[in-house]
Amino acid sequence: MAKEKKEKDFRTTIGGQALIEGILMRGVDRQAIVIHTETGPVTKVEELRLIKEKYPILGKPFIRGVVNFADSMVKGVKALAYSAEFMPEEDLEPPSRFDLWIEKRFGLEKAQKIMIGVALVIGMCLAIGLFFVLPTLIAGFLDGLIANHMLRNLAEGGLRLAIFFLYLILCSQMKDIKRTFAYHGAEHKAIFCYEKGFELTAENVREQSRFHPRCGTSFLFVVIIISILVFSVISWSNPFIRVLLRLLLLPVVVGFSYEINRQIGRHDNPFTAALSKPGRLLQRITTNEPDDDMIEVAIEALKLVIPDRKEADAW
Repeated sequence: MAKEKKEKDFRTTIGGQALIEGILMRGVDRQAIVIHTETGPVTKVEELRLIKEKYPILGKPFIRGVVNFADSMVKGVKALAYSAEFMPEEDLEPPSRFDLWIEKRFGLEKAQKIMIGVALVIGMCLAIGLFFVLPTLIAGFLDGLIANHMLRNLAEGGLRLAIFFLYLILCSQMKDIKRTFAYHGAEHKAIFCYEKGFELTAENVREQSRFHPRCGTSFLFVVIIISILVFSVISWSNPFIRVLLRLLLLPVVVGFSYEINRQIGRHDNPFTAALSKPGRLLQRITTNEPDDDMIEVAIEALKLVIPDRKEADAW
């Protein structure tokens, strides 16, 4: 039976990311990576150096969303690359000629940084192309069918949502992704347990919900919805100019979406519950129930980033 709460519920700034057989937890001043291996857990703790400390303006509302998103992308890809180092050799693909050339030309350390940068660029281009450029170009064929610009833009938004849902559903059917999504569920459960004031034990964590309002999946869903609303009022007949306008407005959409998701995650009332409901439903696709090993990984990662005293409204 789960133990009683030590104190009332609160909201933390701690967030995480599922990795390959592991979890990245990010706290106020440090982040921790815990990887499950056959010989036991492997941990890596790093101090966080926030760019807003050097440039305070980057921590202002609406600007911070874009900065935090970019920073999370960089750190997330690095953490994924680190977790991949612990995969069994039989599961690893042999390095390509390009990989070998980069390593020979620049050395192992620089080669890793270059490959991470390449992965980031490719990942961003694929995401923008798939969820923003492609729907806009396809919607261009509706010009002759739908005369009203707003209706056409809304149809484009519906197509964007459909592509987003289809992408998540297809990913969720892959064996390796299913395990990653289970680690995602363990991350959410551990954070919920901490926020509710329960002792961080496998028993207590297991009982928590795997659907968290401050999830990255929910954030991406909010980005899609806000983009539909913003783009619906922008009319331009040339599809390529429409694509350019959407790319230019994307940082605005991300910044605004971050503030909305942030407020939803900080408050617990009927209004925020209603706003977070679609994102929580979407997490039925992107999270799975974890096993005990995954829960232990999540607990260890969380303990490594919990501050000495709770961050009172630090974000």
